[in-house]
Amino acid sequence: MTKFEFTDKLLNRHIGPREDHIAEMLRDLDVNSVDELIDKTIPKEIRLKENLNLDVPENEFEFINDLKEIANKNKVFDSYIGMGYYPTITPAVIQRNILENPGWYTQYTPYQAEISQGRLEALLNFQTAIIDLTGLPIANASLLDEGTAAAEAMGMFYSSRKGSKKSANKFFVDKSVFPQTIDILKTRAIPIGIELVIEDFKNIKLDDTYFGLLVQYPNANGEIVDYREFFSEAIANNIFITVSADLLSLAILTPPGEFGADAVVGSTQRFGVPMGYGGPHAAFFSTKEEFKRQIPGRIIGVSVDANGNRALRMALQTREQHIKREKATSNICTAQVLLAIMAGMYAVYHGPDGLRNIAKRIHNLTKLLESALNELGYKQANKNYFDTLEFKIDDQNELATIRKYSEEANINLNYLVEGTIRISVHEKTTLNDLMKIVGIFEKIKNSKINDDTWKVLFDKVELDLPDFLIRKSEFLNHPVFNSYHSETEMLRYIKRLEKKDISLTTSMIPLGSCTMKLNASSEMLGITWPEFSSIHPFAPADQVEGYTELISKLEKQLAVITGLPAISLQPNSGAQGEFTGLMVIRAYQKSIGEGNRNIVLIPSSAHGTNPASAVMAGGKVIVVRCDEKGNIDVDDLKMKAEENKENLSSLMVTYPSTHGVFEESIKEICSIIHANGGLVYMDGANMNAQVGLTSPESIGADVCHLNLHKTFTIPHGGGGPGVGPIAVNQKLADFLPGHSIIDINRKNSIHSVSAAPWGSASILPISYAYIQMMGEAGLRKATEVAILNANYIMAKLKDHYKALYKGVNGFVAHELIFDLREFKHSANVEVEDISKRLADYSFHAPTVSFPVPGTIMVEPTESESKEELDRFCEAMIEIRKEIAEIENGIADKENNLLKNSPHTAATMIDDNWNKPYSRERAAFPLPWVKERKFWLPVGRVDNAYGDRNLVCSCLPISDYEE
Repeated sequence: MTKFEFTDKLLNRHIGPREDHIAEMLRDLDVNSVDELIDKTIPKEIRLKENLNLDVPENEFEFINDLKEIANKNKVFDSYIGMGYYPTITPAVIQRNILENPGWYTQYTPYQAEISQGRLEALLNFQTAIIDLTGLPIANASLLDEGTAAAEAMGMFYSSRKGSKKSANKFFVDKSVFPQTIDILKTRAIPIGIELVIEDFKNIKLDDTYFGLLVQYPNANGEIVDYREFFSEAIANNIFITVSADLLSLAILTPPGEFGADAVVGSTQRFGVPMGYGGPHAAFFSTKEEFKRQIPGRIIGVSVDANGNRALRMALQTREQHIKREKATSNICTAQVLLAIMAGMYAVYHGPDGLRNIAKRIHNLTKLLESALNELGYKQANKNYFDTLEFKIDDQNELATIRKYSEEANINLNYLVEGTIRISVHEKTTLNDLMKIVGIFEKIKNSKINDDTWKVLFDKVELDLPDFLIRKSEFLNHPVFNSYHSETEMLRYIKRLEKKDISLTTSMIPLGSCTMKLNASSEMLGITWPEFSSIHPFAPADQVEGYTELISKLEKQLAVITGLPAISLQPNSGAQGEFTGLMVIRAYQKSIGEGNRNIVLIPSSAHGTNPASAVMAGGKVIVVRCDEKGNIDVDDLKMKAEENKENLSSLMVTYPSTHGVFEESIKEICSIIHANGGLVYMDGANMNAQVGLTSPESIGADVCHLNLHKTFTIPHGGGGPGVGPIAVNQKLADFLPGHSIIDINRKNSIHSVSAAPWGSASILPISYAYIQMMGEAGLRKATEVAILNANYIMAKLKDHYKALYKGVNGFVAHELIFDLREFKHSANVEVEDISKRLADYSFHAPTVSFPVPGTIMVEPTESESKEELDRFCEAMIEIRKEIAEIENGIADKENNLLKNSPHTAATMIDDNWNKPYSRERAAFPLPWVKERKFWLPVGRVDNAYGDRNLVCSCLPISDYEE
């Protein structure tokens, strides 16, 4: 029967090296087979005894048909539910050329500024739009969702308390803030000792015990509230003010920054990003200048390059967790870059007039709907509103009938508050849609509005909000928002930026701890299908049977892969997964009367988000030493576990380690923690070296998080989206996060960690697709080849660079660290010089100075071919020769190929070329570079200048030259 099977399978497309190349690579490693390599790399006692029990893999054609069947089980209704999620029109030029374009979605976080100028400019546009619309001078480059952004504001202001406010621990939340936001605030407040006071703002008396407050604008009911007097009281009491705002409404409403807000947060989903059953969407966060060093997330800033030209970079990096660790003010690592770029481009495409017109049209339709329903006898509760109407319906039978007629017409209204209907109008709403809604109420009242009345109602519609609510200030005046309104110009602008960046469409991105593997096109197809993209996260259960099936199947797949039986897909980043895992441990220990346990042991090699997450979860961090071989010092661990056994909460451990090694003592390490009353949290950053060969359960972990945007092929998107689900053992299952609106709650669920019940649900089909098409054998082979590729690079470069850490048999896991510190002494060459020089060879640099300063960490993944690995190795060997020229006195220690890198096209054609080496050597150091050349748009960026002269919005260069 094999004669009739499909032979073209994803496995064959996903794995880079061909079988004959694998044989050659094994010879270079002096091993006879892949099995021998794995046996010498992974400790025998943690190897899986049986193959993973997964479905037989489907080929791409079969899978797409099956996925369509699942998608068709979702019902796409016209959604007027609102509450932070609204149907929106994604301009086709943005959908096709950004969201569906691997040149954008396969980029990595722009740590290497010189090869990231395109997305940095797109993010600067995003920040500028946020700054202008909210009326505050500083904005970051996106956060995870609106609820998380509000929680980050609370945390930022809590850490900013001074003087008489130092002991203030109350945070006021108006009861009309979105309930999903309030739930996240509860999650975040409890472990760090913040007391939430949730009440009607009209009834609260502010005093010195409060450090901050949060209100919604417009609020969850749809009402635009006059907060001026309330804010004056807050300011008099030195209370920080956060406003959660509807961004689109700010095109016509007075921005919160103009009436007292210290921070404005919210979602940019309405700026052309589909609802997607809850995400991913880019949240925004703007604040005052005084908080620029406390603001969570990343800020894109303007600087200059080595030639004095304007260049962009990520600013104020001293805030990053890998530097501040347990002193970091936030654990935010992954943001929502791809979605922020879409939202920023939406603002670029429409410009200020376009946004204003969209907002006015939505408001006009809402006014018309109110007038029509008033004619039918329904009294609307909101005095001032933007897009949401509220009607009290005392008769439960009438309410049920309205719902019945609405759902028969494929319309979802908002019934989440008992005895109330809310209707949120949106960008996609047409006059015909409005008539359908009115028709439902006409049917209820057995009455019809005649044409003459409609004409009167049409004529009455105008913007008649109170003057203090109507925006007077201009916004989006920069040329970028006023130049690209034809599709031709917009398309060229998008492409111009895309060409400034290295992505996986250019070359290998060998970033250690990042797993930049193939994001197969077939895996990506489903995310823009309306059956997935156009579903509201609070839609009724009978309308989301397709999502329910897919989520259930993915949870089962991940449970099989990890060996841990219970999964939560809610965390929408890896760092969120860390925090969630620790909060689940905390809740469990409290339930068994051990709430005193708060000591978290973390190896010195851990990723910086680990200690930051531990502190956020109420933990006290104690660092465990690593030995000279990079392994956890077991004696030090044992001593610290025993010293703290009465209060030991957990160990956070990455496996294989951040040093790229499968530690032989991992089971002993986990046993020591368990013996002293703690639990083991495994950071899943390196799961790409485990799948199918070992598992978190096999090493003794109680909980782990996974990065679906690493191991399971969700693309990085230039720094997000990400998904960080957690897997837990049976005793922790009842504590997985619940939700305040959709009932996914277990017996003892913690409060939610993301605004939507399943986090970034619309990209879950990508990971499901990968697992379903690879199957058990494919996933196992992917892991084996990832380990093979890393060891092959080590073997090819062994005579040129020292691998800092190896396993007991001399092999590494799926990544490895090269020690470059010797070149500082021998040639005055820094690790940064090598990383910038690699760009001249058209390669993205590996991870620089993490986890060890002065090193690079290389992770090739299984998707890179032997040809590409060889090109990378040739580039590294050639750079070593360039270093040798400096060591031998042939090249100057300051004026050389490395110190002057990267070299731009502009410098290559400069008539004043005065370098002591040829232009060809600078730009085309190896023959194959000519065919594959990536021309950098800027030279080496001056980081210090950018921090001294922080500019994080679009301004003409003349404004900040001084």
